[in-house]
Amino acid sequence: MFAIIDVETTGGSVHDERITDVAIYRYDGINVVDKFVSLVNPERKIQDFVVKLTGISDHMVSGAPKFQEIAKRIVEITEDCTFVAHNSAFDYRVIRNEFKRLGYDYQRNTLCTVKLSKKLIPDMPSYSLGKLCKSLGIAVSNRHRADGDAFATVKLFDLLLTKDTEKIIISDSITDFNYVLKREKIANVIDDTPVTCGVFYIHQNNGRIMYIGKGKNMKTKLSQLLAKKSKKAQTILSKMASVSYDETGNFIMARLKFNEEVYKNKPKYNSNYIKFGEVPDFDHSDMLLMSEGRNVNEKAVILIENNNLTGYGYIDLEYQISHLEILKNLLTPLTSTFENSYIVRQSILENKILKIIRLNASDN
Repeated sequence: MFAIIDVETTGGSVHDERITDVAIYRYDGINVVDKFVSLVNPERKIQDFVVKLTGISDHMVSGAPKFQEIAKRIVEITEDCTFVAHNSAFDYRVIRNEFKRLGYDYQRNTLCTVKLSKKLIPDMPSYSLGKLCKSLGIAVSNRHRADGDAFATVKLFDLLLTKDTEKIIISDSITDFNYVLKREKIANVIDDTPVTCGVFYIHQNNGRIMYIGKGKNMKTKLSQLLAKKSKKAQTILSKMASVSYDETGNFIMARLKFNEEVYKNKPKYNSNYIKFGEVPDFDHSDMLLMSEGRNVNEKAVILIENNNLTGYGYIDLEYQISHLEILKNLLTPLTSTFENSYIVRQSILENKILKIIRLNASDN
């Protein structure tokens, strides 16, 4: 579970700045499950340059709750969460200092989307939140206000989770928490599993992925796996520390993601069946395939260039399609193995693709 956070402050020295605006989205890796947004009375003057940047004035916060009045809510909404922010060192330090003034030692494990973006989306011209989101085609509203910036970070973090094929985000947070599920918690794990189509990852207590599964209904597939009496299934059950999930929107994307991540992560209890035979040619060398996304506003896409699978991912804006460089930044690389190419080719032949866009063609 993640708490994606942004704060705005009065400005000033490290020890004197106070919070004026806070937004927290509790996010389970698939959906926002809780939200808290509030202006905060800092009980001191906001510096002029901050007023110009954020639009938050002394008058606006004069009737807002003081930090001590919202502290309990912040503790509750971030409980058992990894603290995620764009430049988390700043937001975490500011919040910890506010709690220290109340005599409370606030501690959470942290993840920084700046550092993660540099790892997962290298060579971008800028990693500031506004410029990075613009480069990726992520809409940002109410910039330099906590709610606007926090929600943009949610969208960015969702993309980072999708591109995180080696699961460094999940692995790091699990390692930090040192969280080991006991056998009696298995029922809760299954209850929390989405009933949607996607890929699930079973982690050991060090965060390492030991098994990857897929299903049109992930909850059913995980339940079936954990109910098996085979030696392998029982070993997985005994070593399972946590389960994470990636919704894919449709089974084509689930099969591709499953193949990619088994190949890249090489989980101990998955059979390495990836085939490297002759890759079947596609009828057109450059095209974009579109199918159902993870929600009604989104489309899943597969990019083919020069008869090779280039990448796959999700889009929610039409101009992301028309700007190829933006589109490529949103996609996760896809290996042109026989298995992946066969899946895509068969999906086209069986009319499971909603729309095919011919790139560099006069019409679609």
